[in-house]
Amino acid sequence: MFDFMIIGAGFAGCVLAERIANQLDKKVLIVEKRDHAGGNSYDYYNEDGLLVHKYGPHYFRTNNRQVFNYLSEFTKWYYHQYKILAYVDGQFLPLPINLDTINNLYGLSLSSFELEEFFEKVRTPVDDIKTSEDVVIDKVGRDLYEKFFRGYTRKQWGLDPSELDASVCARIPVRTNRDDRYFNDKYQAMPRYGYTKMFEKMTSHPNIHLLLKTDYKEIIDHISFKKMIYTGPIDEFFDHKFGPLPYRSLRFDFETLDQEYFQPVSQVNYPNDCDFTRIVEIKHATGQKHHKTTIVREYPAEKGDPYYPIPREQNRLLYEKYKQEADKLSDVYFIGRLAYYKYLNMDEVVALALELFEKRLNH
Repeated sequence: MFDFMIIGAGFAGCVLAERIANQLDKKVLIVEKRDHAGGNSYDYYNEDGLLVHKYGPHYFRTNNRQVFNYLSEFTKWYYHQYKILAYVDGQFLPLPINLDTINNLYGLSLSSFELEEFFEKVRTPVDDIKTSEDVVIDKVGRDLYEKFFRGYTRKQWGLDPSELDASVCARIPVRTNRDDRYFNDKYQAMPRYGYTKMFEKMTSHPNIHLLLKTDYKEIIDHISFKKMIYTGPIDEFFDHKFGPLPYRSLRFDFETLDQEYFQPVSQVNYPNDCDFTRIVEIKHATGQKHHKTTIVREYPAEKGDPYYPIPREQNRLLYEKYKQEADKLSDVYFIGRLAYYKYLNMDEVVALALELFEKRLNH
């Protein structure tokens, strides 16, 4: 008899398993379809001894001290300021767009104050912002939108920005100084020994049992448990009774090179050139020293593992139908990116899991 069956061994599932086992001294079974824990944050050492992020780069960052302190119980950190370039018009330019981006792109020598005036001149004001296109042209105008955003978004989502909810591009900053950090969060770091080691430590309590390569629906009638925590796709839980929720997926093309580094930063975006959206060289972010390097090209895909919920109004309405069904269940807790049909950063998932534990389980 298990007190909890947790479906999915990503951040939400592992954090809740750890809390339940350590704080409540109750038995937990984590059931995971894949052959490893860690969800999309899973990393591993390849045959050359290079630490690789299997499902694309996972740059940990947060302003939430509670989340950072909690995860610090299971890992030491390698502190790193993530930087990203975009290949535009034959140049590698800083992203988010900043003073150097504009000066190098257009051959100008503007000051920060002059750049504010520049943006004011080129922007296309939108009174009622509804789409991602509206967000970007309202900030930086149509030319920069075409050069940096439109092509990337169309590849990533299979839709034009004019067809996507404003939330997709709403979080993209634009700077008038030379700050070339992609994020401004207070805590920016990678688990020093990798995400997988962190998850192993998190789930090492004897009350936690991990069942890999297993679909929970195949075993649910054979294992006794009191309550369930579900972190998988919400539409899958209800057997797609209202129809499937659409997702975008990714295909990864890894290549190991006999050189120390391939590119100057961990990520280079290709908004208008090539079929892939970006090339990632995670070694920059992990701080690993090695005479070789592994890069990965990311190709957005229509089919495959569900990575990105597609933020459109019709999809939100479909999700609401499933949420109403979920709210009727008193012995199943739904949590996480797939259960919420919402793109969430890693720290947001950890915060939600800790909140669920404190408010609904810890009594």
